[in-house]
Amino acid sequence: MLFKLNNFLKENVKKKKEVTGFCLNKYKWSWCYYIVMKKLPIGISTLEKIINNNYVYIDKTKIALELIENGGGYYFLSRPRRFGKSLFLDTLKEIFYGNKELFKGLHIYDKYDFEKYPVIRISFNDGGVKCGDDLKQFIREILEKSIKELDLNISLGITVRESFNNVIIETFKKYNQRVVILIDEYDKPILDNIDDKEIAKEIRDELKNFYSVIKGADEYLKFVFLTGVSKFSKVSLFSGLNNLNDITLNPNFSTICGYTQSELEESFKEHLKGQDLNEIRQWYNGYKWLGDSVYNPFDILLFISNNFIYENYWFSTATPTFLLKLIDKYRYYLPDLENIKVDNSILESFDVDNIKLETLMWQTGYLTIDKTENLLNKIEYILKMPNREIEMSLLSSVAEYMTKSPTGTRHSNNMLRALLNKNMEEFETSLKALFASIAYNNFTNSEIHKYEGYYISVFYAYIKSFGVDIKNEDSTNGRIDITIMLPDTIYLIEFKIDDKHALDQIKEKKYYEKFLDTDKEIILIGIEFSTEERNVVKIESERCKASGNLG
Repeated sequence: MLFKLNNFLKENVKKKKEVTGFCLNKYKWSWCYYIVMKKLPIGISTLEKIINNNYVYIDKTKIALELIENGGGYYFLSRPRRFGKSLFLDTLKEIFYGNKELFKGLHIYDKYDFEKYPVIRISFNDGGVKCGDDLKQFIREILEKSIKELDLNISLGITVRESFNNVIIETFKKYNQRVVILIDEYDKPILDNIDDKEIAKEIRDELKNFYSVIKGADEYLKFVFLTGVSKFSKVSLFSGLNNLNDITLNPNFSTICGYTQSELEESFKEHLKGQDLNEIRQWYNGYKWLGDSVYNPFDILLFISNNFIYENYWFSTATPTFLLKLIDKYRYYLPDLENIKVDNSILESFDVDNIKLETLMWQTGYLTIDKTENLLNKIEYILKMPNREIEMSLLSSVAEYMTKSPTGTRHSNNMLRALLNKNMEEFETSLKALFASIAYNNFTNSEIHKYEGYYISVFYAYIKSFGVDIKNEDSTNGRIDITIMLPDTIYLIEFKIDDKHALDQIKEKKYYEKFLDTDKEIILIGIEFSTEERNVVKIESERCKASGNLG
């Protein structure tokens, strides 16, 4: 009997986070307290599997309940990839299925009636759509699956529009209940083809035709929820869904996906024991939608799983090639990423024919809202890169793409090492080697080598990708091109094209005076580029003494 009781406690440890009670230990009764860490739900977006298999679950059912009971019933949410949109949709599905016992211990459990509704679930996550015909076939396969799951005695119509409409109506008739529609990654077929404008437009028009069914089926619908990465304009994609409530920037739902700081510390307390929570926050927190900032779940789960090694887990899942092409094509001045100001119109939506870089970067998660400012009757949003992972990974990728240099990273490593060691000779050698490694055909039929901004952007991107505190046009007695803050040194750098007076400008305008009260050494660097040689031709440097004297 004692042996059985002891085993009973141990078995329950496998199922629960904490178990207490008496157990037999070396033939003596003793009070036992077991703690077992819940498993990490890496790649799992099924609520039933998470709850029933002892995985960590961050309770988002309070937000789900508010959406269901708030009225309206037509919602749209934009969030970057791998932020938990699919899991939230699955949570909604289980709520509308009426699976009350699955929610035991969660916020919604004793606050909702759990009436059962028929659900049509559509996901574009797994579709390899390359053209309009591919999309039609993929949608037909989804609808055929829905017919089978809902046990409908119907066949698909001639068009996907007709077929979708029939599935909704027949579901309503069979179950005598209004229908719930959940659509995951509604825009993925477009984004997968965004670098081919004609195909993207063809797919967009097919999706517009498909989604327009929802508006006409209002009398049969209980609740509709669409998720995606981007927000396409109502004119281009949602013209038939003018009753869609976009909650992307609603502060009440800012934490609908992702982990807040308090959720991280509470739910992963045992997993993160002994770790530097502030360092984790610097690396992975910072995504904001006018409310509390959140972590990307994928980052946290992989960080814990990989023994707390800081890596670019989320970024590495999909290099934003199209974004890199846009930055390169329009010669975007990379230091401007430090302080982007936009109004609501640029963040609301974009279309295949009108893609703004800032909008795309915000919607895909590479920029986030830092703060807002009121400008008379308009709201201005100040954007920034959300955290260290994005700063380092994105800028490293951009630098490599802009230079197309296979040895660029090695030269930039040497360049940073020289700055840390205050070795100006090595710095000059490394910088020249970096720009010499850029393929000559980068400049063929291009005037890019005449633009100071190109050289500054490359330099900035490589240095920033190391996580260095680097500022562009820092306000001193004027505006210095680049300020680099290292542990014991401040570098003030001025760039010039075909001009030999870069260092003179720093000294004449006394850019260094702002930093004289620091305990760091100040080093001034003037860099001259030659359009003819397409490289650095001169670097001058001087050390600034605490008194402000040079030399």
